[in-house]
Amino acid sequence: MTKFLPIFPLNTVVFPGQALHLHIFEPRYKQLISECWREKKNFGIPSVNKDNLSEYGAEMEITEVTKVYETGEMDIKTKATGIFRIIDVVREVPNKLYSAAVVYEVKYLPHDTTHLNPTLEDLMKKLHLILKTGFDLRRKFPQPLSFDLAHYAVLTPEDQYRLLTGISEKGRQWFLIQHLQKVIPELEAAEQVRSKVQLNGHFRREVPPNF
Repeated sequence: MTKFLPIFPLNTVVFPGQALHLHIFEPRYKQLISECWREKKNFGIPSVNKDNLSEYGAEMEITEVTKVYETGEMDIKTKATGIFRIIDVVREVPNKLYSAAVVYEVKYLPHDTTHLNPTLEDLMKKLHLILKTGFDLRRKFPQPLSFDLAHYAVLTPEDQYRLLTGISEKGRQWFLIQHLQKVIPELEAAEQVRSKVQLNGHFRREVPPNF
């Protein structure tokens, strides 16, 4: 299904279900948010990579306007409701300060699986044990899927975008497994180096090798 969405490009990747709090201060986006809130319309956040507008983005619902300042600036709460793919960008909308886009709604729901791959869950636990974050996957997400893990899997912005554009839940989970299988050994090696550095300057009891 195609639709016409006002767009609010950002240097970030937003995933379905993600809550995002924003401070709105530019005149064009103050107009955009005011109209969407008043008319109960959604807007789109396509990610920007190296000053280029990405093809995919997240459709956003405004859940609350928490504060309006005397200047017209606003603090708002939003939530991503889905993914879109841009068909055409309309940079000049009549009588509007902001741009818009004709977009195609992308079906992202996990039709091929509703469960997290056990290997992926084990790798996430291992990752956060190394990082010592105290992150508890099942406490944070009772029924986690790939998009829930996006901001907890030490992904680069480029990898986050690749995850967003994945066409199936199983495929996205496999992408995360491959990523973690690569990054965890690198983090373990860095941790070993850090531990050795911390020992420098301390008296150490070592058994010499037997030649």
